[in-house]
Amino acid sequence: MKIAMIGTGYVGLVSGVCFSDFGHEVVCVDKDPRKIDRLKNGEVPIYEPGLDDLMAKNVNAGRLSFTLDLAEAIEGAEAVFIAVGTPTRRGDGHADLTYVMAAAEEIGRALKHYAVVVTKSTVPVGTNAKVAETIRAAAPEADFDVASNPEFLREGAAIDDFMRPDRVVVGTESERAQKIMGEIYRPLFLRDFPIMYTDLETAEMIKYAANAFLATKITFINEIALLCERVGADVKQVSKGIGLDGRIGNKFLHAGPGYGGSCFPKDTQALARIGQDHAVPMQIVETVIKVNDEVKRRMVSKILDLCDGSVNGKTVAVLGVTFKPNTDDMRDAPALTIVPALVGGGAKVRVVDPQGRKEGEALLPGVQWCEDPYEAAEAADCVVILTEWNEFRALDLGRMAGRMTTARMADLRNVYSEADATEAGFAAYCAVGR
Repeated sequence: MKIAMIGTGYVGLVSGVCFSDFGHEVVCVDKDPRKIDRLKNGEVPIYEPGLDDLMAKNVNAGRLSFTLDLAEAIEGAEAVFIAVGTPTRRGDGHADLTYVMAAAEEIGRALKHYAVVVTKSTVPVGTNAKVAETIRAAAPEADFDVASNPEFLREGAAIDDFMRPDRVVVGTESERAQKIMGEIYRPLFLRDFPIMYTDLETAEMIKYAANAFLATKITFINEIALLCERVGADVKQVSKGIGLDGRIGNKFLHAGPGYGGSCFPKDTQALARIGQDHAVPMQIVETVIKVNDEVKRRMVSKILDLCDGSVNGKTVAVLGVTFKPNTDDMRDAPALTIVPALVGGGAKVRVVDPQGRKEGEALLPGVQWCEDPYEAAEAADCVVILTEWNEFRALDLGRMAGRMTTARMADLRNVYSEADATEAGFAAYCAVGR
């Protein structure tokens, strides 16, 4: 089956590569000539473990190609996926559908045969109906159906999530479209991974509800963490104790500096706006957004307290600035709140991150980038663990403490324990919720 994938960002590229690995012929299209040139040269513009090898494998097999020409991409395609960005619109918190509707209009002008137009981008409820209207306005005689197929990919584990999903959600009101979508995902059905068919609006809502619920779990445990600090409890044990309850589960219950990334911040904001527009305020979601912002600011206060109330004139080593490990994504990362606050407080900040420098140099002005944590800790007054990369999980704490002017650690991911730090020679240590 031939598939056209419009957009070669995170969702589009991962999905296109994985579909080609299913055995489909996939053509990925983008308007950015530099990105297409890089992809044609075998360069992956994002960091996702395993993606470069999987892309090369399918390009070499002749199943995967890249082009700037949308009409060329959709010629003969049975499914045309829209996987363009839907960033938060400035001023009102809504998802910006400019790129989605532009793609829909261009599809309408280029479509010469029947195809299923599949929205892979995260879009508000009712968007797929508007996609159909846009295509019909551009081409009144076009033969097509519209389907919603939201993605549930975790950055850093996206390939495994695509190949072994908890579920695949397909929203469509056409038996013909459902049959094509079933064929596209047939390799997963044969492996007994569930494919759930719904109407368009339900599929759209599932995506937002899922992300809002996960963001709520993270925010809930971060609020519990603050209470644990005040009453003398250990949030790691609390998380384990409640996570063993099958009704709750242990995922997304790790206390830290708040959620970030490309999905949770914009999707919670969008869902809150959808609720307001329909006179059904999403009070829990609105509170989650507010509390998550407060959590990030609270981490700054935690570091300042560790440094006797001020970082002015002090050197702070920050380990990790991407919003999570195994990605180069800096979007809405806690580091974008915490690091500028430290710089603004007069600190000399050194940063180490295995993949974050590419985006981080522009987003975090005024910091010094180092290649390893021990270099960053040289003559430092405090070290902050902000992203739990594997490289930071087995540090030689004694070696690190011995290099520092004042050995203090703000462990904002609870990687170590106070006993570990004290035994290694750290004079002060703080964590989250302990």
